[in-house]
Amino acid sequence: MSKIYLEDVKIYAYHGVLPEENIIGAYYILNVELLHTDLWKAAESDDLNDTISYADINEIIHDEMKIKSKLLEHVVGRIISKIHEKFPQIDYIKLKITKTSPPMDGEVKGASIELEKSFKPDN
Repeated sequence: MSKIYLEDVKIYAYHGVLPEENIIGAYYILNVELLHTDLWKAAESDDLNDTISYADINEIIHDEMKIKSKLLEHVVGRIISKIHEKFPQIDYIKLKITKTSPPMDGEVKGASIELEKSFKPDN
């Protein structure tokens, strides 16, 4: 079992239900975990073609974060779908997104949602 992580990817974007969220924007922190059954080939070959490029994953995240959405669930769902579309060999994706300045009363460090999806067929 092999995993790839992208941790604390910080992106400024414009998501939210309130109209001002789509104008003012906020910082978002994303954490992604990818399970792939075999990264050992890359460990032996030292060849980028034998692994999943975390730079490509980062690019997908940035591209999808540019698309305004009302719900973080929608953003995360799109990111997961795009990652799996480009890398169908990934067996499992978990993605957490945190809005660092949610428009709520009180002092809140952030509001987060996390989605995970397994792509392994049931045995």
